[in-house]
Amino acid sequence: MTARETGARPPAGREPVSSLDRARTRAAWLCLAPMLLTLVLVAGWPLARTAFYSLTDAGLSELGGYAFVGLENYLLREDGRWYGVLADGLWWRAVGNTLLFAGVSVFCETVLGVVIALVLDAGVRGQGLMRAAVLIPWAIPTVVSAKMWSWLLHDQFGMVNDLLLRLGLVAAPIAWLADPDLALWSVVAVDVWKTTPFVALLVLAALQMLPRDCYEAARVDGVHPVRVFFQVTLPLIRPALAIAVIFRLLDAMRVFDLVYVMTGATDATVTMSVYARQQLVDFQDVGYGSAAAVLLAAGVALLTVIVLMAARLDLGGGRR
Repeated sequence: MTARETGARPPAGREPVSSLDRARTRAAWLCLAPMLLTLVLVAGWPLARTAFYSLTDAGLSELGGYAFVGLENYLLREDGRWYGVLADGLWWRAVGNTLLFAGVSVFCETVLGVVIALVLDAGVRGQGLMRAAVLIPWAIPTVVSAKMWSWLLHDQFGMVNDLLLRLGLVAAPIAWLADPDLALWSVVAVDVWKTTPFVALLVLAALQMLPRDCYEAARVDGVHPVRVFFQVTLPLIRPALAIAVIFRLLDAMRVFDLVYVMTGATDATVTMSVYARQQLVDFQDVGYGSAAAVLLAAGVALLTVIVLMAARLDLGGGRR
């Protein structure tokens, strides 16, 4: 006899699945199948080929003649010395630069994005014009932005140095992109300028969906606006803010075009993507460069899992 005939309940934590639910699930998978197949062909196949080449000694000029070398491109000990990507000091400097770039830029973009969104949501005059102005940096292609800022930050002909000299803030032109101590921070500043609008627009959309009755109650009770922000606004916009941070963090970990156009493949600003490109194209070492690319993909995948797992935790540490 079935559970329905005997009147017994299904096991705790399990709900009976109806035929309608199964039909909807099958329909959903059928609708997703073309997208999943395209994703496998566009992303999965190149990644698999890259992982395969990372286990060989293939060169860019002779992809047809290569030998299987196992994990030697990743790490190899020979004659008492370590070789491979994981033993290369430049690789670890690229890892450090990438993490520093991602952490600082995403933090600044998040803070500035929230501030700009609050200003735009305050109902000030010229709000439409302000929104259009905020969109301009985000709309400009990254390569164009990088080239434009390369000229603005030029030590001899740049407008930034000219303005600082006219204001008397500096005594001599500053080599923003040639100084190893300033180059990475200059790139971070340009990235913040370009991608802060992305965070601001997502947060602004969340702010405009908030119920206004709680703000009216706080105003009547005389609650300070700063306290209202941290106790009311911030918890309510947390989902949208988390999405913005996740997207920006993963995108910052893969940064290439902005760094390469502004500073090239210098050691001071090299990132993991720039390092992989240098090995693949400049040195024409497909096996070694593919190993670096696989490590980059693995790092981004690991970070994705960690961030998604952290996003499922609420402020109290419980699961959603």
